[in-house]
Amino acid sequence: MEPTETTVPVCYRHPDRITGLSCSRCGKPICVECSNDASVGQLCPECATPSGRHQVVRGRQIYGKPSFQTAPVSFSIMAVTVAIYVLGALSLDFKIWSFETFAQVNLLIGVGDWWRIFTAALLHANLWHIGFNMYALYLFGPRMEQQVGSPSFAALYLASAGTGGLVSYLLGSPDQVSIGASGAVFGLFGAWIFVAWKMRHTPGGRSMFTQLFVLLAINVVISLSPGIDGLAHLGGFVAGIGIAGLWSVLAVGKSNAVGIRTAIATAVIVLDLAAVLFL
Repeated sequence: MEPTETTVPVCYRHPDRITGLSCSRCGKPICVECSNDASVGQLCPECATPSGRHQVVRGRQIYGKPSFQTAPVSFSIMAVTVAIYVLGALSLDFKIWSFETFAQVNLLIGVGDWWRIFTAALLHANLWHIGFNMYALYLFGPRMEQQVGSPSFAALYLASAGTGGLVSYLLGSPDQVSIGASGAVFGLFGAWIFVAWKMRHTPGGRSMFTQLFVLLAINVVISLSPGIDGLAHLGGFVAGIGIAGLWSVLAVGKSNAVGIRTAIATAVIVLDLAAVLFL
């Protein structure tokens, strides 16, 4: 039975479940229970039916056990970020060069170093800083990537980092210097908050929303601490919610859902660039 056309997308097999997910192949809206993770994203039960030598892995089989095979972008980001930190720890010259080149320095952004609103996410101050952010990325990134597709996830991560950097640049002190992937991570957090809110009428959705809300409260307190760039956190979080919301409205039920999601997040990246160049 084809899904009933409603103002709010619901799972085509469970009409009582609101969802922000859709099959990457046919575009039909699906809930978490009906989602099957494959190399192309998430598939509905019909599209996930094995044929020939192809194999589909149930989402619950890999939940909590992400790998490079199922989430290449997430693990690549973690690998590059950690490698830059380790190289900086081993070589003072490299550390100085990387900070001078990639850190968010608002004064330098103001004179044309636009890339810094994105590249600051590659740098971290200490083990606690990088450990917290990479662990959060490990928790929130792979599962999101599996659900929306690697291109969409890459664009979401970059858009969240850029929006966080942009807000910090526009509203922060002109002499402020910031580093860290927190803006990008808060973007993933915001996207998950939106997904949980959309699924709040289901037992699993309510549980996930409650847990994420508690984490949000804890992170808000952390964001208000001295030395923390709370503006970057706020910008990334708002970007994540906004992008996930647009995905839910414009991509669910479409045959080219991954392409639409990627285009939406890329548009946010372009807006970040335009704002930092012309505001």
